[in-house]
Amino acid sequence: MHATHLLLEEPIRMASILEPSKPTFFPAMTKIVGTLGPKSRSVEVISDCLKAGMSVARFDFSWGEPEYHQETLENLKAAVKSSKKLCAVMLDTVGPELQVVNKLETPISLIMDGTVVLTPFNGQEASSELLPINFGGLAKAVKNGDTIFVGQYLFTGSETTSVWLEVSSIEGDNVVCAIKNSATLAGSLFTMHCSQIHIDLPTLTDADKEVISKWGVKNKIDFLSLSYTRHAQDVREARELLSKLGDLSQTQIFAKIENVEGLNHFDEILQEADGIILSRGNLGIDLPPEKVFLFQKAALYKCNMAGKPAVVTRVVDSMTDNLRPTRAEATDVANAVLDGSDAILLGAETLRGLYPVETISIVGKICAEAEKVFNQDLYFKKTVKYVGEPMTHLESIASSAVRAAIKVKASVIICFTSSGRAARLIAKYRPTMPVISVVIPRLKTNQLKWSFTGAFEARQSLIVRGLFPMLADPRHPAESTNATNESVLKVALDHGKVSGVIKSHDRVVVCQKVGDASVVKIIELED
Repeated sequence: MHATHLLLEEPIRMASILEPSKPTFFPAMTKIVGTLGPKSRSVEVISDCLKAGMSVARFDFSWGEPEYHQETLENLKAAVKSSKKLCAVMLDTVGPELQVVNKLETPISLIMDGTVVLTPFNGQEASSELLPINFGGLAKAVKNGDTIFVGQYLFTGSETTSVWLEVSSIEGDNVVCAIKNSATLAGSLFTMHCSQIHIDLPTLTDADKEVISKWGVKNKIDFLSLSYTRHAQDVREARELLSKLGDLSQTQIFAKIENVEGLNHFDEILQEADGIILSRGNLGIDLPPEKVFLFQKAALYKCNMAGKPAVVTRVVDSMTDNLRPTRAEATDVANAVLDGSDAILLGAETLRGLYPVETISIVGKICAEAEKVFNQDLYFKKTVKYVGEPMTHLESIASSAVRAAIKVKASVIICFTSSGRAARLIAKYRPTMPVISVVIPRLKTNQLKWSFTGAFEARQSLIVRGLFPMLADPRHPAESTNATNESVLKVALDHGKVSGVIKSHDRVVVCQKVGDASVVKIIELED
């Protein structure tokens, strides 16, 4: 965070900005997570999303039944098969989300300077005077003067659909609020956010646990997005639950930071989690607006130095209804890339937006342009300095592979790995070229049946910037003789040639294990 990541030392020729971008096999090094829903659940649309650059599909359980999401997932599997594009699955928990229940789904108009009562839901209907909520302890949690936001998209962007309330008095279990802006709430469910107030609900609710142990286990989810992570203990509890669920012991946990409580415990959460999601929707109203960018930059820097993937949300809200992002949004996507984010998460834009495929495509193009001016040299030096000496064996190999690849202008780095860790470490140093991670499956048994590992590891690299997985033939072990490694390498090189990443006379850096030694070698391709 101490120096700019932007590589513009020499003035850019203005005319060069207008030169068309050259199409590449990988749309961008930065990954795109798309939320699947009403406007993006047919096999056809999902196929187009995958071709446009989506590499992780997010299933948001704060709405919709498991059966609905299952149908969508079956369509995703069919789309993966037909498009031949690998895609990971992320389950997003509801967590301690406060909601207003509007059973009749009639629009509710709230007028500025009026009052409205928030009451625990006991079957009452929602109206302009009364909003039933799914939490009985609100009256104990808030005090006079506290701020509460209610709306479909909370208090950002479309203010005609969100309302800002201020607590004026507490009457038993009821909370009486003054209305600070006129708004119309439409739909069956509105989210409620109490600014900088601790809500005494578990991070993993019973409903979340049930969805994970049934839907999650059945579908062997790659990522669990843990909503409203407030402490490292939340991650530990989720990990304990996953470890008891057989196949899900390999599932990675991404802590979603959405409030000041999560921000205060960020360092310890980062240590426990496999990755971080900066949920800027809720964070943006829990923090003063002028502080949001500071948190984004600081959090991304910490994730980068720890070598853990960081995902940024709420980037092109206006594309929910429009074909083009606003100028500010386009700049925001680029800045997220320059700040060091691994992936961009699209929510409403793909879930119920009118242009899911176009959104993914445009975000990918902006990411690719930002990557061209990402100051890799400065980033590399900073990371090496942060890691310090003596480096671990793996870290030393990873940084050497990246340095070598940049020095010889390699077109690609090929890394053989069985756990995926070596490839992630190479990606941590943000090489300017793609890293093809050749995941070598390992055979394991539970005394009843034999199975191969590898599929999880391959899919989980789909959220890491610059990492592109390829599953090797399980007959080739990861630590092997030169002969078998050479044959796997040939397959990887052929794959690179077919996809257009590698051409004749290109140099390629290979990182592999030979016996007990880790080896970095540079090969120059012939015709």
